[in-house]
Amino acid sequence: MKAQTKESQDKLNGAAAIQLLKDGNERFAASTKAERNLLEQVGDTSGGQFPFAAVLSCIDSRVPAEIVFDQGIGDIFSARVAGNIINEDILGSIEYACKVAGSKAIVVLGHSKCGAVTAACKGVELGNITALLSKIQPAVNEIKPTVDEFTPEAIETVSETNVKHSIENIRKESPILAEMESNGEIEIVGAIYHVESGQVTWL
Repeated sequence: MKAQTKESQDKLNGAAAIQLLKDGNERFAASTKAERNLLEQVGDTSGGQFPFAAVLSCIDSRVPAEIVFDQGIGDIFSARVAGNIINEDILGSIEYACKVAGSKAIVVLGHSKCGAVTAACKGVELGNITALLSKIQPAVNEIKPTVDEFTPEAIETVSETNVKHSIENIRKESPILAEMESNGEIEIVGAIYHVESGQVTWL
């Protein structure tokens, strides 16, 4: 596979960009990765980058976005922060990806067995982690009244809810991205990566 170019990026819309990620994850989960020369892609992208999507995911070492979506150098922007939460810096990064660099889709990618979500459910307080976990708390508060305790299953529900909250926050806190979505220039979707199987479920 060749690196993304301005021409190939321009031919895509949001739905097509998301389909590329879906196809890539299917290849990854089936252990049939696309053939690509990464070093050649380094050279091809040395003069500029034209990624087709921006993926916001957790810092979890088991969820490297480029690998689980079987993408190469220059294909996607990857923003990572524990709990795939939204803050000003993440929003600025995604605005750059879409408004400046031309990405056609935003994927908020949560994952199963998320340590940050588990810690938020347990009310962990520790240094700067406390402030980060506070951004997951709205998802915890939404699910808490519906469960007797935070079982592993309930924590997974919080993870999905947290992804949905992050998408809501993107739309609410970034007029730029909200307008782009409204105009059909980009699509914003959520997904969950399963660390047990390597498969992505789309929300």
